Amino acid sequence: MAGAMRFGRAAVGAKRAPLGFCAKISMAVFLALSFVVAWSIFSSPASLVSSERSSFSDLPDLVPSYPLPRRNATRSPVLKRSPPPPPVKDVEIEVKDALVTEKEKEKEEQDQKEEVVEVEEQQDEGLNGDDGVDVDLEEGVDVNPEESGDEEKKMEQGKKKKKLGPLFDSSARYNWKLCGGNGWQNYVPCVDTENLGSGKNQRHRRHERSCPKLPLMCLVPLPSGYEPPLPWPERESKVLYRNVGHPKLSAFAKTRSWLNMSGEHLLFPQGEAEFKGGAHHYVNSIEEMVPDIEWGKNIRIVLDVGCVDASFGAALLEKDVLALSVGLMNDETDLAQLALERGIPAVVGNLGTRRLPFPSGVFDAIHCSECSISWHSNGGRLLLEMNRILRPGGYFILSTNHGDVEIEEGMSTLMASICWNVLAHKTDEISEVGVRIYQRPASNEIYDLRRAKQPPFCQENENQDIAWYAPVKPCLHKVPAAIEERGSDWPEEWPKRLETFPEWLGDSRAKLTADDEHWKAIIDKSYLNGMGIDWTKVRNVMDMKAIYGGFAAALLSQKVWVMNVVPVHAPNTLPIIFERGLMGLYHDWCEPFSTYPRSYDLLHADHLFSRLKNRCKQPVVIIVEMDRILRPGGWAIIRDKLEILNPLEAILKSLHWEIRMTYGKDKEGIICVQKTAWRP
Repeated sequence: MAGAMRFGRAAVGAKRAPLGFCAKISMAVFLALSFVVAWSIFSSPASLVSSERSSFSDLPDLVPSYPLPRRNATRSPVLKRSPPPPPVKDVEIEVKDALVTEKEKEKEEQDQKEEVVEVEEQQDEGLNGDDGVDVDLEEGVDVNPEESGDEEKKMEQGKKKKKLGPLFDSSARYNWKLCGGNGWQNYVPCVDTENLGSGKNQRHRRHERSCPKLPLMCLVPLPSGYEPPLPWPERESKVLYRNVGHPKLSAFAKTRSWLNMSGEHLLFPQGEAEFKGGAHHYVNSIEEMVPDIEWGKNIRIVLDVGCVDASFGAALLEKDVLALSVGLMNDETDLAQLALERGIPAVVGNLGTRRLPFPSGVFDAIHCSECSISWHSNGGRLLLEMNRILRPGGYFILSTNHGDVEIEEGMSTLMASICWNVLAHKTDEISEVGVRIYQRPASNEIYDLRRAKQPPFCQENENQDIAWYAPVKPCLHKVPAAIEERGSDWPEEWPKRLETFPEWLGDSRAKLTADDEHWKAIIDKSYLNGMGIDWTKVRNVMDMKAIYGGFAAALLSQKVWVMNVVPVHAPNTLPIIFERGLMGLYHDWCEPFSTYPRSYDLLHADHLFSRLKNRCKQPVVIIVEMDRILRPGGWAIIRDKLEILNPLEAILKSLHWEIRMTYGKDKEGIICVQKTAWRP
C-alpha cells in the first residue's frame, strides 16, 4: 500500500484509555484485511510469454514436449500478451561480482560440501535394477529414485523439503557488466583462476577443477573483430585467428607444418598432421596392426586424451567414428579450443586425483598421442581410471616418437599386473611413430593368472559410474559377467547399435523407442523448418538435459555432432547414450561447464530449469553460462513450463538476445532465441 493507515486522535491533550486485549486483536485483524483488499485491487497478474507468433501458417504442427496431451484434448489457442506488471521500485540487481556477507559465504561453502555428498548418493543408483532405468518420460525425474524399501524415509525427506518460490524473480532488473579485461575473452571458470594477470592474455590454470566461491555473474568479452565460424566442412580446415588467438598459440603455430598462418586465418592443410604421412595414414596403419579394429563398425566411440592437432579425430569423423578430445588443463596453447572452433568434438578435463566425468565401460577405444602422462606412476592410478571407462575388450592405443626405457619397463610391469594384452608394438616406417596397442580383458578368468594381487580388486558393491568429483581409486574393476549386467556383451556394429537395445535394458527398451519417435517428430516437423534456424551454420550442438539420446539420434542426418549432458541429479542414463553409439558426460548445471567461451552453435534445454528449482541457489547463473558457451549468432531452444519461460524471456531480452519464436500450450511452452554480438 502507498502509505501506512493512521487513526485520528480523539482530542488534543486528552488521555486515551488503555485498549483491552480484544480491542487489540480486532484492530490487528482489521489492518490485515485492509492490506489484503488493497493488494488484490492494485496488483497485476504475471505476464505471459511475450513475443508470440501471430501466425503459424508457415509452421507445421508443433509437437509438444512431455507431458503429451491426450488425443481427445482440446487445442488451446496461442496465448496472448497480457499487460506488463507495474514497475517495481528499488529492485535492481547489479550483475557483477556478487556481494554477500561472510555468513552467506560460509553457508554456501557448507551447502556445496553437502551437495557433493548428495550427488554421490544420487549417482549410486545403478542401471542394473528396474529403478535405475525406469524414467518417466512424461513427467521427468528431479533426482535419482531412492533405494527400494526406504519409502518411509523418502516421505520424511519430502516433508522436510522447503517450498521454494518462483525460479526466476520476475521483478529483478539486470545491469550486466563485462568480466575483467583482455585476458577474460577465453576465460574458463573452474579451470582458469580469477587472477588472469595484468599482462596481455596472461592466464593461470588450476591443477584440478575448482569453481569460484562466488558464481560468475558477468559477461565474458568477445575478441576484437570476432566473426562466426565458416559453415561445415569449410571450418574444419580454416578458422579466423582472432576468434581464438593468443600469443602462445601464435608461437606454437610457427613451429608446426600442419598449422599455417595465412593473413587473418589459420589453415590446416589437407594431409598434414602431427604425424608424418598424415592422420589418415596413421589411422589406417592402426587398423592394419590390429585387424579386429574396424573403424566405424565395432569401434564407434573413442576418447582422445591430450588434444594435439585434432587431426586424429577429424580423420575418424570421415569413418563414422566419434572421437572426443580431452584437452588437458595444463595445455596453455588451448588446442581444444582450436578443435571446437573447427567443429571437432572436444572438452577440457584433467587427469589427476579425480575421475573423468564419464560412466564405466563406455569407450570402445582410448587414444593418446605423444603422451607426456606418467601412466605407471602413483601405482598406475591414471591407467586404472582408463580401465574403468574403457569397455571390456576395448583398445588402448599409445603412440610416441621417442622411446624411454624406464617408462617402457614400468608400463610393461603395470600392464601385466592388470592383465592387459599387448596386441601390437610397432614403429610405422612412414610416420616414424612407435605405436603400442593394448586390450582390456573381456572376461575375469585371466585375473586368476595374476602372480601378485596388486592392484587389489575394487569392492563388488561399488558403483563404478559415480564420477562427479569422485576420487580415482587405486583398485581394479572386474568385468561384468552376467548377461543382465551392462558391459557383458559388445554392442552391435554401427549404425545398427543406434536402434538395437541390449538385453540389460529389460522393459525399458520400449521407452527408448518411444523417446526416439518423440524427438524425430519434433525435429522433423518443428526444429528443422519452423524456427528460422540456419542449420548450415550449426555444427557444435549441446543437449543440456539428455535422457536417452533421442534428440541426438534424430539429428544424425544433419552435419552436426551433439554433446549429451546428463545432469548429476538426474537418473543415470548416460551409459545408455554411449551404448547407442552417441557421446556425452555428467555435469552439474549449478556450476560452469568445462569448455571455452563460444564453443557451441546451438543449445537445447528441455525442461532443464524446472528440474533445477531445488538445487541451484542462483538459477540465473545458468543463463550467464549459456551466454558464455554459445557463440554470437548461435541459437538456443528452450522448452519448459510457462511460469519459467515468462521471466526467462525477460532475462534473455536484457542480454539483447533476439526472440525468434515463442509458443505456449497447456501450461507448457517453447522459446527459440538467437544470441547477438552485444556486450555491455
